[in-house]
Amino acid sequence: MTLTFEMDPAVDRALRDEVLALWADVSNAGGSVGFVPPVTPDEIRPALLKHLVAMAGDEMRLLVGRDEAGGVAATAFFAFNAHPLMRHWVWLYTVMVHPRHQGRGCGLDLMAAVERAARTSEGFEGIEAVRLSCRGGTGLDGFYAKAGYAEVGRVPRAIRVAPGDDRDDIVMLLTLA
Repeated sequence: MTLTFEMDPAVDRALRDEVLALWADVSNAGGSVGFVPPVTPDEIRPALLKHLVAMAGDEMRLLVGRDEAGGVAATAFFAFNAHPLMRHWVWLYTVMVHPRHQGRGCGLDLMAAVERAARTSEGFEGIEAVRLSCRGGTGLDGFYAKAGYAEVGRVPRAIRVAPGDDRDDIVMLLTLA
């Protein structure tokens, strides 16, 4: 399975609906993207709208991976820092690969596309690193390590998935410079 990646696609109703459906499918499959299953697209919609508003304000950018049929199969949102002392790195949010494409190398393809975009896309000049956080206890830290990210911090029990189920918030960094 090969995904085709596009930076900054035109955002229309169809793309919004596909990203929303992807986010719900990933969440309901147990993905660590801000929600705990079961969750509906309507419950996710406010989070997506925040991303879209940030995109409209040039504070966030979207990378989309499409499958062979042209459907949205993967996403990653880059968030730029407003703080003048932190403009040399970006945050990566809502990194998702549809469950039907997982286990086929699409996640590593997405992370390679993230790195390419951060290194070569217009507007990323001066960006020296990509930073993300992931939920402990999921194995995501190992996945991101395979993609070249190093663990640079950990906040114990910062994420409460459910009563009695607290997870570490793991901060990972990919140095570009």
